[in-house]
Amino acid sequence: MTYKNFRIQIVLRALVLAAAAACTFYFFLEGEWMAVTLMVIIIISTIYGMVHFTESTNRKLTFFLESIENSDFTVKFSRDNKYGRGFQKLNLAFNRVLGAFREVRAEKEAHLQYLHTVVQYVSIGLISFDPEGKVGLINNAAVKLLGIGYIRNISELKAQHGELLEILNGMKPGQNRLLKRSLGNRDFQISINATELRLRGTAFKLVSLTNIQSELQQTEVEAWQNLAKVLRHEIMNSITPIVSHVETLNEMIGDSLSWTPDKQFLTPETTKDLTNALGTIEKRSKGLLHFVDAYRSFSEIPTPAFKIISVGNLFERLIELYQGEIKKRNISTTVTVDPQNLEINADQELIDTVLINLFKNALQAVQDKNDAVISLIATMDERSRVIFRVEDNGSGIIPEAQEKIFIPFFTTKENGSGIGLSLSRQIMQMHHGNLSVDSQPGRTVFIMQF
Repeated sequence: MTYKNFRIQIVLRALVLAAAAACTFYFFLEGEWMAVTLMVIIIISTIYGMVHFTESTNRKLTFFLESIENSDFTVKFSRDNKYGRGFQKLNLAFNRVLGAFREVRAEKEAHLQYLHTVVQYVSIGLISFDPEGKVGLINNAAVKLLGIGYIRNISELKAQHGELLEILNGMKPGQNRLLKRSLGNRDFQISINATELRLRGTAFKLVSLTNIQSELQQTEVEAWQNLAKVLRHEIMNSITPIVSHVETLNEMIGDSLSWTPDKQFLTPETTKDLTNALGTIEKRSKGLLHFVDAYRSFSEIPTPAFKIISVGNLFERLIELYQGEIKKRNISTTVTVDPQNLEINADQELIDTVLINLFKNALQAVQDKNDAVISLIATMDERSRVIFRVEDNGSGIIPEAQEKIFIPFFTTKENGSGIGLSLSRQIMQMHHGNLSVDSQPGRTVFIMQF
């Protein structure tokens, strides 16, 4: 018989159990052993049925939790009220929870599919792998760039890309490297950047691979074009007056060699003209030699020898170097280093060269100022990068020239070589940093970012 109410079933089973126990006691006293045996069987069956019935809720809850544990959200619990309204509400609650899990998983899978699609179709190659080299992700761009199939472990790169494999294994998070590779008839430069991420306690290294060959070629072409313009300009400026004066000298010498008794071989005017012409040739020749020497200085920067340097000591030596001129011209200087024990990992001589160039520019910028001020400031930005600032209150740099001043041999000074700032920027790039300028009328700041 099926009961529609959970309470009634429990009460009836309890009554049956009590009645069976009473009958057992009665038949025991009467000596009816067959009846006693039957009553014992009824009691055991009733107890078993009651336990099984009352544990149905636990079984259902266990089934529910196991479904969640195994991510099986397709399970549905009956919505009938066979065991009463309480069980009906419990089943409905289970179904709602499982429905919510189904929606969350569907949304998560959609987002994952979206992310997977984006990763596969970006133009930058991406590879992620764990400390054992097991590849968790490799996208189409990486496969195409390296000319390989989809790999399970980065050790599989050894056959075709042994050097790349060494770089990937040795790179630390935040590092970047350049690798020149040839694949078939293709030469390319790969920019490699590494970072680290953790997923459920496991560390993964994420590496991006970017083919920068076309950008490098374009930059190289532009650099050669700029250099050719500068060389043409400087050489023409020197050769043109030399050729002109040589032609003049030939004419003067030709006239002077037409000697007659009533005509001197070299008149005072001729001598003066010859002297001036030869002086011009000498001056322009020396200028051309100076230009070539400046170009050699720009193109032969030594490789930096990195070591830990105290920023305070750097600034102190710079001020001492120009102490005489500072006092003579009554220039106010301020030095700020925050924190006071700030240090950098750099080549001391090369960084001294940059600071000297910037300080000399600042001295020239304030040469007509009565209240001249030059400031040296060293701080750290929000990403813990060291920043130097060389600031002056001179007349400033016109906006059109602010980026051109870093082009080799470009100068706004009458006697400038146009080497100092371009050399300084190149030194900063060799230190994985940058040199920039922010100038307005009455304030110019050169910024060295390490």
